[in-house]
Amino acid sequence: MRVGFLNNFKKEECFGCEACFNVCPKQAIEMKEDDEGFRYPFINHDLCVNCGLCHKACPYENRPLENNSIKYVWGGYSLDSAIRLSSTSGGAFSSITKAFCSDGGIVFGATADGIEVKHICIDKIDDLYRLRKSKYIQSAIGHSYAQVKQFLSSGKRVVFSGTPCQIAGLYSFLGNKAYDCLLTIEVVCEGVPSPLYMRKFANSLYKKYHSKVLSIDYRHKGRSFFGNGKWDFQVMKTTLENKKELSIDRWFNPFWSIWLQHLMSRPSCYQCPFAKKERVADVTLGDLWGVHKYCPDLYGKNGGASLVLCNNEKGKQAFMACANGLFGRELMFDEAIKYQGPIRKHIDTNDNRGSFMADLKSDMPFNKINKKWAKRPSLKLIALKYLWGNRQKVFFYNLMRRKK
Repeated sequence: MRVGFLNNFKKEECFGCEACFNVCPKQAIEMKEDDEGFRYPFINHDLCVNCGLCHKACPYENRPLENNSIKYVWGGYSLDSAIRLSSTSGGAFSSITKAFCSDGGIVFGATADGIEVKHICIDKIDDLYRLRKSKYIQSAIGHSYAQVKQFLSSGKRVVFSGTPCQIAGLYSFLGNKAYDCLLTIEVVCEGVPSPLYMRKFANSLYKKYHSKVLSIDYRHKGRSFFGNGKWDFQVMKTTLENKKELSIDRWFNPFWSIWLQHLMSRPSCYQCPFAKKERVADVTLGDLWGVHKYCPDLYGKNGGASLVLCNNEKGKQAFMACANGLFGRELMFDEAIKYQGPIRKHIDTNDNRGSFMADLKSDMPFNKINKKWAKRPSLKLIALKYLWGNRQKVFFYNLMRRKK
């Protein structure tokens, strides 16, 4: 049996999934933020009765079962243009969830309030928009796992979406008991960034524009001269309460540069046991990266495309139930994961993480932190992305196909 944070307080041994918080019968566990903004469980020993349930529910100490069977892999997007435009990728999450809960059901997922993110449940499909879009900041689970168990016990169909470690936390909380009416959907995750960075980002905007952050769309598609979106530009759009909007493409965005250098991820992300081919959830969803290389017919004018991994028969059946509302096709697993690093291995440790976090926790001005640590795009990179990017490559692919 593995030791875990509740025994040794090693931060790399806690996923922040909050399974222990949910399972405690005496409410003796409290989730507290550290100085980087990440949440960790702490036991109030005046309330604790040493029942051991928190250790049994910890997915670090007791890993849930993995799906080792051959996967059904699919790529494409929703035929409903409104859903596709309001989704981060191709809208597969909404399609699968709608089909699974067509006769009534409960859906759990992450929603954002400004820069803060938390898990909620909805019982109306019309409210599904609240759970769309990637939030990147790790969500506070709250009492979601306990609520899932209550709904399942009453016979309700439940969809639970989250990061791989949150799915593992749910299964561990449920004692790895199988529920036919539970469908789990995980997102491909490359580590969660420090909430402290985003709070300093929001504070910097408040100082400059005298207005708080109303919302952040980390992957705003917008519009492009070449098509109906800018999906692979990974545009981050920030809306302030005074209605001012700020948008920046990925290659000029300090957030993307610093995060993808793995300078500010949660300590456990650097040794994540769920970043591998054997998945825990019924369905894995991500962006169809590499689409312009091995399946350009699924690019769809840069409006967003989904990669779907059905990890077991339940996941495949749930996906097939919504296939009529999607455009796409089956793909080869080994080819698809060539462009999905987090499905092959966890993120690498950056030796400069400590130095970066020291700067972030200091009084150093936010713009100086970004100037010091974010990498500027080279002229070659700019040319590759804007003059000969994916959309131009797909355009010529389609042109040559029409000539044949």
